[in-house]
Amino acid sequence: MFEPRYSLTPRVVTALMAVEASRQIVASLPLTTTMLDSLRRTARLLATHYSTQIEGNQLSPAQVEVVLDQGGAFPGRERDEAEVRHYFAALEHVERLGRGGGHVIEKDVRTIHGLVMTGKARATPYRDGQNVIRDSRSHRIVYMPPEAKDVTGLMRELVAWVNASIGARELPVPVIAACAHHQLATIHPYFDGNGRTARLLTTMILHRSGYALNGIYSLEEYYAGNLDGYYSGLSVGKSHNYYLGRIEADITSFIEYFCAGMADAFAKVRLAAEEASRQSTLDQTPALRDLIPQQRQSLGLFLRLRVITAKDLAAYFSSTPRQAAALCGRWVESGFLVIEDPSTKTRSYRLAAAHESLVAKQAERVTAPTRSETPRRKAR
Repeated sequence: MFEPRYSLTPRVVTALMAVEASRQIVASLPLTTTMLDSLRRTARLLATHYSTQIEGNQLSPAQVEVVLDQGGAFPGRERDEAEVRHYFAALEHVERLGRGGGHVIEKDVRTIHGLVMTGKARATPYRDGQNVIRDSRSHRIVYMPPEAKDVTGLMRELVAWVNASIGARELPVPVIAACAHHQLATIHPYFDGNGRTARLLTTMILHRSGYALNGIYSLEEYYAGNLDGYYSGLSVGKSHNYYLGRIEADITSFIEYFCAGMADAFAKVRLAAEEASRQSTLDQTPALRDLIPQQRQSLGLFLRLRVITAKDLAAYFSSTPRQAAALCGRWVESGFLVIEDPSTKTRSYRLAAAHESLVAKQAERVTAPTRSETPRRKAR
């Protein structure tokens, strides 16, 4: 029977407390359906981009949005486009399963994999041969999963443990989700698509157990921005062979990483949800409605900084400076941004006048004192 080895370290406990604090704050905010739809859509796009990016997908967030919203084609990127469509379909399926509640069943996992690989909700069979994970540079074997004959039994044990643990209510749900993610990656039940399936399985577990947060968070963004920690946490054990160490490895490091990621993701959601709740009036303006989700999300950055660089945008979206620079270029062409400083090394941008006025109005609403407040002195 599957029984993970781990410790609930102070780091895990601190992260869990942060998750619960953000969860309670978001639950108390007066978010409208329109706000939730916008935040949920943005989260799905980011989750799809970052989860496929981890596996080598080259599409940018803006290109992912084009593929999903407009069916746009990028010559030579057909495989990347298919991966994006399939993952998005799997994510929507997982969220529907999460709303249904009840037990996790093995067929759910196999159907998620079917969607990831083909875009069709058909349960796929487990691998029928041995697979290995190799270092991308040296090509040496870094992990040899269990033999194919053992996969079915191990997957049944994993699903049974998840259900029993959720039912017993003795472990925090994020810890259960982290263990499930690690064990599915350990079993590696398929020749391909294991990472994406593991990430979606954790989403389903969290959604079914009260951690859906309205579907407006993306753990994948944290993984992609902290890949070294992700792979380090997954690569534990005394040997590269499943039967010679991985089967009995202590997975505390991955649980710490996972819970810290949840705390980070939930904190971002809290900030975005608080901002969205303050934008109820602005959401009705045509200028804001015409923006794509990623542009709407970027307004939070411009509330803090009037002029930004590609580096600022990269940090805000957890992307690379190169991707952010390309995004700035496209937003200048679309009229969303204008160039403040055109120099190559210190190029900076600000919002176009129409959108800058929206942010200015919002800043006034955020900082304006209420009747019971004492006006603050101007910052020097």
